[in-house]
Amino acid sequence: MTDRSKATSWKESLTVYWDRRQLVIFMMGFSSGLPLLLGFSTLSWWLSGENIPKTVITGLLIVATPYSFKFLWAPILDQVQLPILKNRLGQRRSWLLVIQVLLIVSIVALGASDPRNGLTYMAVSALLVAFFSASQDIVIDAYRIEILREFEQGAGAAATQAGYRVGLLVAGAVPLALSDFISWFWVYFFMATLVVVGIIATFLAPEPNLKAPEDTRIIKIGAVLQRAIVNPFTDFCGRRGWVWVLCFVLLYKYGDAIAGALFNPFFRELGFSGTQIALIVKTYGVPMTMVGVLTGGVLVARIGIFAALFFGGVLQATTNLCFVWLAAHPNGATEVGLFIAIAADNFTGGLGSTAFVAFLSALCNIRFTATQFALFTSFMALGRTYMAVPSGWLVDEIGWTNFFITSTALAVPALLLLIIVRRHASEIFPPRN
Repeated sequence: MTDRSKATSWKESLTVYWDRRQLVIFMMGFSSGLPLLLGFSTLSWWLSGENIPKTVITGLLIVATPYSFKFLWAPILDQVQLPILKNRLGQRRSWLLVIQVLLIVSIVALGASDPRNGLTYMAVSALLVAFFSASQDIVIDAYRIEILREFEQGAGAAATQAGYRVGLLVAGAVPLALSDFISWFWVYFFMATLVVVGIIATFLAPEPNLKAPEDTRIIKIGAVLQRAIVNPFTDFCGRRGWVWVLCFVLLYKYGDAIAGALFNPFFRELGFSGTQIALIVKTYGVPMTMVGVLTGGVLVARIGIFAALFFGGVLQATTNLCFVWLAAHPNGATEVGLFIAIAADNFTGGLGSTAFVAFLSALCNIRFTATQFALFTSFMALGRTYMAVPSGWLVDEIGWTNFFITSTALAVPALLLLIIVRRHASEIFPPRN
């Protein structure tokens, strides 16, 4: 990393937020976070209300497969140009607009599902939402990294995480509250209309000033494949310690992911209503998340990525113990206790996520931004999907208390890996020029 990987003062660390580009990144972050919970915790609340078994609910996490394998089609979004739209909007924004329109259609289709009589249709619809959501993430992440300098990546990560968390709030709180009064179809229809926020950001965003890829229609297919697929991976795999990096990426958020996969069924079993969850878990928790992501951005700029990652990882693990207390005292679970647990979890999750995104952004070679960032986030998503699938079975076997203790212990391997990765810091980050 260069000598501009840190700010020289706390004042300078804060000024990186006062940039018009950060507003666009915030709006794109909202668009990125909006669809995620519609196929995860919001969907799990819907299914648990229909008395679908927990093992089936967590089994449906497999529909999030596109998040784990989005690096496979990232080279297309990185290199292929869309006719007509490319000339009007540019490489990144043209793809973003097309994907967002398809995302709206898929969300409406998911809302038209009937889990009692059409679970297969629901799974396919959720798979499409995940595919277009993951595709949108590829383009948004590449755009953010390309438009910001290295020194601004921490603030950019904070802005995108802040928008992302607001998107999660809306997708997690609004549907739960509305479902007490209207059908799930109209709930998801309303959520689909909110993708317009991302479309507005697409038109407001300036296109990154990068050298456009060669016209793939007039060059040899071998050269296209070499540049789009082979080069991004050989570039990363040529760095010393790259295996340790991928292992760390896989495990850093795993403890949080496996616990979060069953938050809504857990809260329902504690006796909380949809309105209570929307108010306490989703609404009151968001201010703490925002404080967390902004704090994370300042810490990354001031003390560096690795120190912020370690600090965030320790806090993320510690706050999972709050849910251990709730699980051990189900009859005494109150709104105050739930608020404390959620506030602590959201703050540390926001802080850790900002440092993590800044780390992944710094790993990307600017020549292969979309493909490499998609690779890193795909590994991260493996922990949130396939590795989290057994969580429903695990709860049935060991109970909620031991389940959350296990999720806390799962943070330890990632922290040990971080120490190893830190030793290769000078070799794993590419130059940004």
